[in-house]
Amino acid sequence: MRFFNKRQWAVAVSRTANCQLLLPTLISKLSPIVAHHTPVLLHESIDGLKINPEGVYVDLTFGSGGHSQEIFKKLKGGKLIAFDHDEETKQNSINDKRFVFVHGNFRFFKNFLLYLGFKKVHGVLADLGVSSHHFDKKERGFSFRSDGLLDMRMNKSAKLTAAYLVNNLTPEKLSKLFFEFGEIRNANQVAQLIVKTRNVKPIETTFDLCKALSQVTPKVNEHKFLAKVFQALRIEVNAEIEALKEMLTLTPEMILPGGRLVIITYHSLEDRLVKNFMRSGNFEGKVESDVFGNIHGVPFKVVNNKVIVPNENEINNNSRARSAKLRIAERND
Repeated sequence: MRFFNKRQWAVAVSRTANCQLLLPTLISKLSPIVAHHTPVLLHESIDGLKINPEGVYVDLTFGSGGHSQEIFKKLKGGKLIAFDHDEETKQNSINDKRFVFVHGNFRFFKNFLLYLGFKKVHGVLADLGVSSHHFDKKERGFSFRSDGLLDMRMNKSAKLTAAYLVNNLTPEKLSKLFFEFGEIRNANQVAQLIVKTRNVKPIETTFDLCKALSQVTPKVNEHKFLAKVFQALRIEVNAEIEALKEMLTLTPEMILPGGRLVIITYHSLEDRLVKNFMRSGNFEGKVESDVFGNIHGVPFKVVNNKVIVPNENEINNNSRARSAKLRIAERND
């Protein structure tokens, strides 16, 4: 395992991109994998990478390390670079010189790979779901099922929290946030109730927020409604849509012809972006063609025309798998 200090990363970033980012921290001491949960669609996603034992692969959402472990089992002389913007996940790293862990947001993965000396890779995998590790730690504030500070930061060194959003955004901005990122029909009502509550007392915890919304929380599908509210806040706190778009835009440049892009999504917003990008190379899903009908500029070809979803057995064993969708694309020549 190679060690890179912050000064070296600063040089790398200045050479490879004009962007602002927190300097990543790579770990020098590795510890055994700590398995918090079995990844969703594990074998289907690994098979989708069509792994070359001598190839270079990237796990953009390392988390508990489940996907990385399976990739690593298929490598011989190949390399695996894993990214995660939650520094706590470094405890799950793989103790092998062929493995590199990067503490950083995957929206900048190109810069990091170039600094590590990798101009192209054979495959990229991303599981866009929130890990059980985050949901199960109430102090991280991701779950409405337990009471904790309304935080929701993936990167704990970031400043923006969910508590700040609900206590400071205007009713109009809150309504837009819940409508766009949570796809909540009564987003305006949700926003108004939040403002009404915070005018009396700041909303500081997950249960504070649930209580504030009790008047508009349906008795049927209560959990589904609250999940959408929390999803919307989490997406905004972590700039997830912007990060996803930036990451996808970089993949054609970084994946070798014949290499694979494998992504697992969990809600319609991100799935729509991934589907459109894999099919057309843009986020609108518009395929460009010349006057003769010849298609140009599409960097990937879709491997699975029908989206892959978990089977009934997996859903029964892991309810969080219910909304997962797996899409696979191959880099065109």
